[in-house]
Amino acid sequence: VLTHVDDEYGDAGLVDPRICVTTSRAPSSRLKQFAKEMKLLIPNATRINRGNNRVDELIESAKQSEFSDVVIVQETRGEPDGLVVCHLPLGPTAFFSLSNAVLRHDLDPPAAPMSEAYPHIILDKFTTPLGRRTANILKCLFPVPRADTKRVVTFGNDNDFISFRHHMYSQSGKEVALHEVGPRFEMRLYQIRLGTLDQKHADNEYVLRSFQNTSAKRAVL
Repeated sequence: VLTHVDDEYGDAGLVDPRICVTTSRAPSSRLKQFAKEMKLLIPNATRINRGNNRVDELIESAKQSEFSDVVIVQETRGEPDGLVVCHLPLGPTAFFSLSNAVLRHDLDPPAAPMSEAYPHIILDKFTTPLGRRTANILKCLFPVPRADTKRVVTFGNDNDFISFRHHMYSQSGKEVALHEVGPRFEMRLYQIRLGTLDQKHADNEYVLRSFQNTSAKRAVL
């Protein structure tokens, strides 16, 4: 049975994605640095300055430039706290809150060098239909890697909080050593909207009901 997902991600794995990375308006220096690291993290990504572009102008420009996705990082008082992933040209648009962002130059021990190799993607515990949908949105930001790539990007889901980690690994005999590249942060999905970011009246596929009775709380991813 064909669904809207087949239309949205019909060329996944056949064509390398092209990602536009940008920020909310008037970004702080820390958010600019975070956007720069996200651009380095995602292969085939281009970082653009948001300037005074409205959302509809941003999305239209990205469509004309044939980007497959727009990633927007957001902040509150200089701290990265939001990530929007808008798939083009049809959507969906996924909204995540961000917390505990640690940029590369803040890592201790210091970050390993950033490789340009396409990374392997590890998606852990995205078991429900919504979890699989979320995992698909995230993995389709990345092209298919070579089998011998020593670079790994991990999205680990634990009770609807997604931990993002980025490593290089080296192998000597049976010994495997992991080296963190960064950045690292936690994410939480709070909305999936059918359609693109500029379509304000597009239907919601999912909205986090944070006001639900906590005693009845259950994982949805």
